[in-house]
Amino acid sequence: MMKIVIASDSFKESLTALEVAQAIQTGFSRIFPNADYELVPMADGGEGSVQSLIDATQGNLQKISVKAPLANQVEAFFGLSGDKKTAFIEMAAASGLHLVPNNERNPLITTSYGTGELIKAALDFGVEKIILGIGGSATNDGGVGMLQALGATFRNAEKQEIGFGGEALNQIQQIDLSGLDPRLSQVAFEVACDVDNPLCGERGASAIFGPQKGATPEMVQTLDNALRHFAERAHKQLGVNIADTTGAGAAGGMGGGLLLLPNVTLRSGVKIIIEATHLAEKVANADLVITGEGRMDAQSIAGKTPIGVAKTAKQFDKSVIAIVGCLREDYPVVYQHGIDAVFPIIRQLNSLEDTLKLGKENLISTAENVARLWKITGGK
Repeated sequence: MMKIVIASDSFKESLTALEVAQAIQTGFSRIFPNADYELVPMADGGEGSVQSLIDATQGNLQKISVKAPLANQVEAFFGLSGDKKTAFIEMAAASGLHLVPNNERNPLITTSYGTGELIKAALDFGVEKIILGIGGSATNDGGVGMLQALGATFRNAEKQEIGFGGEALNQIQQIDLSGLDPRLSQVAFEVACDVDNPLCGERGASAIFGPQKGATPEMVQTLDNALRHFAERAHKQLGVNIADTTGAGAAGGMGGGLLLLPNVTLRSGVKIIIEATHLAEKVANADLVITGEGRMDAQSIAGKTPIGVAKTAKQFDKSVIAIVGCLREDYPVVYQHGIDAVFPIIRQLNSLEDTLKLGKENLISTAENVARLWKITGGK
């Protein structure tokens, strides 16, 4: 019996990763009804990762009220694996840019406190491992808000706890981690981090990511100075060098702040998901591997799902087909990274809204046509 592994990312604003896989299976089943299909919902550590990992591990979603970036309450979520040993968290669920109206975006005052609340809630379930994706944040506070939620204290010259926001880091005189939740030392912490930016400087968190969060050039300088001050205090008082660590600048410096916690590792997001879903074991005896994403372009080779899947499949010399929402002109570079063929699904010109609504139908149709081609070639 032919075995086909379908390991696709989500098509943003159209279909979840599981729905994509199911649609591809529907199209292929019209031609290969007796094949053995294994669906492996994938992600790269960013938006949609929690749902993909829940689907892949037969887990469930947990909802909780937390502080949003502007300290108002918002309903956020995290995932638990089916065996309840691993928690899946997206920073954006609690501290995401989408939670702040355009005219209120101000990284001088936004906080990552809610992300710390999600971590603490996950610890209440007795998990042994936490996988945290840190993309899409509205914050530039170096993860200090997150650390405050977990019990750390950051005092100013008057020995008072500093307030929320990136600008407040300038006031830090004393960092005290003695109050951190003791359960953190019993948990393995994997952080999905796909940027290599340092904490400060011209490639740092403030300069590169601050403007998209509402920072003016003047704010960028203030925020960069504040992060530098935070790093200096951390190095002097704790002996931890977060300023120059690769990836420390991710998510407004959250990558750096997380390094003050025990057992934390910053890793490629897609590699974390590949390991968590045991993808290698599943593709080892497959006849065909199908992957995909909403839009494929040259950026896809920079840690995106399809390339991670392809590289895993090529370890076993498997054929890899990508079925994607659409293509940009620079997409052919993916052929140098393990993808054997790419098929876009859009069949006719429509408005973006209508195209997104037709995602499932277009995907099924394209999958069927790919299956017909695969049948013609005898799967060779």
